[in-house]
Amino acid sequence: MAKEQWRSGLGFVLAAAGSAVGLGNLWGFAYRASQGGGGAFLLLYVVIVLLVCLPVLVAEMVLGRSTGQSPLLAPVAAAGRRWQPMGWLFVLAASGILAFYAVLMGWTGATLVQTLTQGLPADIASAEAFFAGLSGGRSALIGQLLSLVATAAVVAAGVRGGIERLSRWGLPLLFVLLIGLAVWAAGLDGASEGYRTFLLRWDNSQLQDPTTIRNAFTQAFFSIGTGIGCILAYSAYLNREARLPREAVAVVGMDTAVGIVAGMVTFPVVMSFGLQEVISGSTLGTIFIALPTGLASLGAAGQLVAVLFFALALIAALTSAVSLLEVPVACLIDRLGWPRQRAVWACTALIFVAGLPSAMSLDALGWMDSVFGGLLLILGGLLLSLLLGWVLPERFNKDLSASGTTPAVQMLLLVMLRWVAPPVVALGLVFSVLDLVKA
Repeated sequence: MAKEQWRSGLGFVLAAAGSAVGLGNLWGFAYRASQGGGGAFLLLYVVIVLLVCLPVLVAEMVLGRSTGQSPLLAPVAAAGRRWQPMGWLFVLAASGILAFYAVLMGWTGATLVQTLTQGLPADIASAEAFFAGLSGGRSALIGQLLSLVATAAVVAAGVRGGIERLSRWGLPLLFVLLIGLAVWAAGLDGASEGYRTFLLRWDNSQLQDPTTIRNAFTQAFFSIGTGIGCILAYSAYLNREARLPREAVAVVGMDTAVGIVAGMVTFPVVMSFGLQEVISGSTLGTIFIALPTGLASLGAAGQLVAVLFFALALIAALTSAVSLLEVPVACLIDRLGWPRQRAVWACTALIFVAGLPSAMSLDALGWMDSVFGGLLLILGGLLLSLLLGWVLPERFNKDLSASGTTPAVQMLLLVMLRWVAPPVVALGLVFSVLDLVKA
């Protein structure tokens, strides 16, 4: 059976950008910027994205396209049996992230329905009571299940009929909603103060502050999402003509734009509703408790904004969830020869079971986030930079040359992949291990 391919390069770029753009873009940027840094945080974020994330992203694309294999088999096809653990790492990381991500997606969908049908909470106490019911028990399980079923339905429809179709309408709609919210937020009383406090404040000392550096690294690396096999799986469906550096720049550009524009929404909201302390203390608390309560003070307009925000968040969550599910599905199709439908529903059932602890316990959810969305993701990025930068540099250059990438660009990417990415990503891995042990 012939392997599916993207209908166009734009379809791949939108799908890959959808994979990168998730719930972390919409509030993680503001959350980490609020820890300190302001303009310095933004500068460090952009530098890390360009010097580290971009070359690793291109490396992941090269590995997927040059082998045409799933994330499980691609490392073996490229470098032999000793790299098989890397393939299993991709499957484990993507499945583990989706297991708890579906829970967050369920919370988002439930909040959207609640806002549409019953309006916003009257006060913080009401919002906290709603979130307490949302984040445990039967409602959390139902939300998790419905989220996985929706994700599975898209992936089961195939690369063109499901994933590419979702990305072609989902990403443009996401951008339209986000820009609309940014325009609305610019008119809030605290807008200028929000931009000045979080985004435009400059302090040279923050460039050497360990917390600011760690936050910028975390936001950049996790936002792009390379190292978990999603982009690798998508790249296996690419044709040989696509210029990967150009596609990677487009993906990184879209993802970064969403983070910055989301900041243009959240910073004014934070100042206007006096949420400075809440956002610094808890991302989840801000999204599901403080934000709805603050918007309630605006009456019907606040309810409309809340509906748009949570609709935006749900679209972002779905495009990311689809890419995560494609990783184990592609592996079952390649390894066992299963039809797509069978592979999709088998993976969905297993991931639902694996996510049960995160649906029932916030502590379990936090632990899974740290291990699968932190430790394993960074380890995957490190292995990618070592494999394509040091073990298979000829494959890296050959694949890029075949699609018309100039020798100068190839050399620049390879230098960053060999000498810049490994030490920086290794440093991020050390930070993650220390944070996990300390927790």
